[in-house]
Amino acid sequence: MTKVYKLEIMVIDHDEIGGESIKSIIENTRYTNRCINPRVMTIESKSINWTDYHPLNISDGKDKKAFEKLFEKI
Repeated sequence: MTKVYKLEIMVIDHDEIGGESIKSIIENTRYTNRCINPRVMTIESKSINWTDYHPLNISDGKDKKAFEKLFEKI
């Protein structure tokens, strides 16, 4: 039996690597014995003004709410 998981991750791209490059890094990392084979199914991005005090930079639970708000469907 094989399981399939859907994971949602947040990547902060300070160096402007870009979505396609991040996708490539995730998909092309070689895992021992090919135990996992990740594929990025969708990419979304938003531009924000970053500071050390931005809610996405503070791991106290507010980061998850800020992430959800940033990508909420209107």
